[in-house]
Formats: sequence, C-alpha cells, structure tokens
Amino acid sequence: MPVPASLRALVAALPKVELHVHLVGSARPGTVAALARRHPGSGVPTDPAELARWFTFRDFDHFLTVYWAVQSLLRDRADIHELVVGLAADLARQNCRYAEVTVTPYNHLLDGMPGDELLSGLASGRAEAAAEHGVELAWCFDIPGEKGTKAGRETLVFALRERPEGLVSFGLGGPEVGVGRAQFAPFFTAAREAGLRSVPHAGETTGPATVWSAVHDLGADRVGHGIGSATDPRLLEYLRERDIALEVCPTSNVRTRQVASIGAHPVRRLLDHGVPVTLNTDDPPMFGATLDGEYLAVASALGLTPAEIADLARASVRASFLPEPRRTALLAEIDRVTAAQIRLPRPEPLA
Repeated sequence: MPVPASLRALVAALPKVELHVHLVGSARPGTVAALARRHPGSGVPTDPAELARWFTFRDFDHFLTVYWAVQSLLRDRADIHELVVGLAADLARQNCRYAEVTVTPYNHLLDGMPGDELLSGLASGRAEAAAEHGVELAWCFDIPGEKGTKAGRETLVFALRERPEGLVSFGLGGPEVGVGRAQFAPFFTAAREAGLRSVPHAGETTGPATVWSAVHDLGADRVGHGIGSATDPRLLEYLRERDIALEVCPTSNVRTRQVASIGAHPVRRLLDHGVPVTLNTDDPPMFGATLDGEYLAVASALGLTPAEIADLARASVRASFLPEPRRTALLAEIDRVTAAQIRLPRPEPLA
C-alpha cells in the first residue's frame, strides 16, 4: 500500500527517539570499507559493491558472523568516535532527538581495545553528537550472551566501575537459542540495584518462553525485539498490564529471515493487544534501514492512520529512559506537530 505524501510529511516532521540501535551495527558502509582498508586481513570487503553483497544475510547466524567481523575492525578511540558521530548525523537527518545506543564493552576489550580508549571515544563522540547534531545519546552496556556468565560478570564490573556519563541501562544480546536468560539474573539484579534499567534481548529468534524469562528472571523494563510474544495471549496481556515496551525492529526481522515480510510481521497483533510498541532500526546500514523508513513501512503495511503513527512516536518517548521533563517536552512537541499536520474536524458548537 503506497504511503500518501501527507503521511511522509508527518513522519519526517515528528520528533523521534531510537531505543534499539547497536553502535557496531550503525557503521556506514563507507566507514566499514575504510576500516577494512586500515586493518587488512579481516576478511571484510573494501569494495562498496562487494560490501553490499556481503550485507545480504542468509539467516540470523550468518548476520552474527558478519557483525562480529565488523566489530573486529574497531581498534581505538578514533574508530569509536567516528561511529558515534556518524550515527548521530544519520539520526539528526531523520529528526531523531535522542537515542539509547547499545555498546558491548566485553567484545571490544576481548578484541584488544583498552577500556579507556573505548570510554574516551564514547565520551568525545557523545559530546560532538550533542554540539554538532543536536542529538542526545545514552548508552546501554550489554552482555554478549554467547560468551556466558564470565562475560556477564565482567560487563557488570566494567559498567559499574566506569559508569560513564549517559549510561542508563544494562542489556543482553547475541544468539538466543541455547543461551538461557536466567543464568544472567545475578548480573541484572546487581545492575538494577545500582540504578541501571534492564533491557535484555528476548523473543527475536525464539518464542514466548524467552520473553517470560526476560521479564521474570531479568526484571526487564523493556524487551529487545520481543516479537516471539505474539503467540502467547497471556504474555501479551502481561506486557500490556505492566506497560513493558517492546523494541520492535521490523526491517531487521525481515533481513535476518525471522519474518517473511513487513506485512507478515506480528507488530499488528502486538498493537491490537495494547502492548507498548516502539519502532527501531537495530543495525541500520547493515539492514538498509532508517528510522523514518520503519515508520513508513509499518504505516504502509498496516494502513495506519496519522494518529496511529503519532502514537508510535509517543510510545517510544514514553518507553525511553529520558528524564521526565525531557519526555514531557518531546510529547508536547509531538502533539504540536501532529495538530499542524493533521486537519482535525471542527468541534460542534455548544447548544
């Protein structure tokens, strides 16, 4: 279903937030090619056309292999700074004001990057993102689940010891199959007690049992992806009643072959059950995704009204970990933009 120009204008005008984007996965193809030339022998293509083919994923495991290869190219502060600023520039072009960016410190340290280089790159990139692009960035430090409890423990220690400015949450990523959520419960308990919010991945490539574990064992405030919830009515009711938002990434799910198309995506079922749904890009250049594009794709596939599109933007703001005054201001701006873009009927005169 083609999207009318008026809806495109509304999506472009709406102030937005991004709640599920990985720093490594935000690397532009040109940046990846430049890093591959700088660090030969990685197996990452340097030719743009070949790189585009390389980003065609057979399945989720193939995507992870490519992702980890790109990650291995990041060696120092300058590389991290370049990724952060590039992401901010891309977000600013889409009127995205705030993003919570997932960083996996354990993997960078394992690849040989000193911790102070990682932190310095994050800090300088964050400052430039705000000053030059008007985008506020926050961090989620996540555990690479496939590396087990050792990775969980060291990620927790690094997060709480360093506690960089902008760190708001604690996550869990990587493959879900064979990687139980419950084993990471002690680390999430400690992180939550220290004031970090819980945002584990669950239900991206597995069913509702993984999401149940994320909310029960890890105290999830939000769930990364969570589309496996759609087959369990009781879980949908639980998420709705407790206002646990899902960080839904439709194009990502299509590109990693978890769903056949945007039209076949369970986002409609999630919305119909009143589950808080936020739209996100996950690893945007790798998937050919943009935040505006996610709104437009879902609007087209589901035939959303302008009011429903604005509600998706509001849901992301409400689910964010922004301070309350910033959330209130963004919600008010969404209301103003929506009122200006949508011609509302005049109220009936009072008798």
